[in-house]
Amino acid sequence: MMKRGFYTGLILLATAVLFSSCSKKHTVVQPEPQQQEDVQAEPAVSGVEVVEPISPEEVEVAGVPREQIDVGTQPPAVVEEEKIQKDFKDIHFDYDKYDIRPEDQATLARLADWMIKNPYSKVTIEGHCDERGTDEYNLALGERRARAAKNYLLASGVDKDRIATITYGEERPLDPGHNEEAWRKNRRGHFVIIE
Repeated sequence: MMKRGFYTGLILLATAVLFSSCSKKHTVVQPEPQQQEDVQAEPAVSGVEVVEPISPEEVEVAGVPREQIDVGTQPPAVVEEEKIQKDFKDIHFDYDKYDIRPEDQATLARLADWMIKNPYSKVTIEGHCDERGTDEYNLALGERRARAAKNYLLASGVDKDRIATITYGEERPLDPGHNEEAWRKNRRGHFVIIE
């Protein structure tokens, strides 16, 4: 019986020591006062550290104070993408052809000049066809169209490692119509710029 009392006392003592020595310090963030600025609220619990909230002006990004960061109105990549789409429109091809038309050479020349001035940019040239012809034939024709545009850029001095080609054949029509106007729009080379 005496052993049992000894063990019970020992367990109670260990429990009391454990709970009294492991108290944690809690941090409470007080919300900013809304209406009454002169009234200060006292913490409801003693021993609690009150932390003042950080204003947005005090926030730093990668060690740079927020007021020194120029966020602008629109990210540069978006502005550049809009300019690229405007300047480097799709080139078009005649029916069953992959020759670069004279009216499309100016677009390719602008693209080549831009790529030379922006040496870290890359381009993927997509070759597209209209719906006439077999899938296999149109995939091959789309590849020849993309390669024709690539060869023009290579001849203009753009590094071959910065130009990729892909063919979609008739799989991604720009105009879903089934007439000559739609087919004319779908026979194209499209440029995707990667910076």
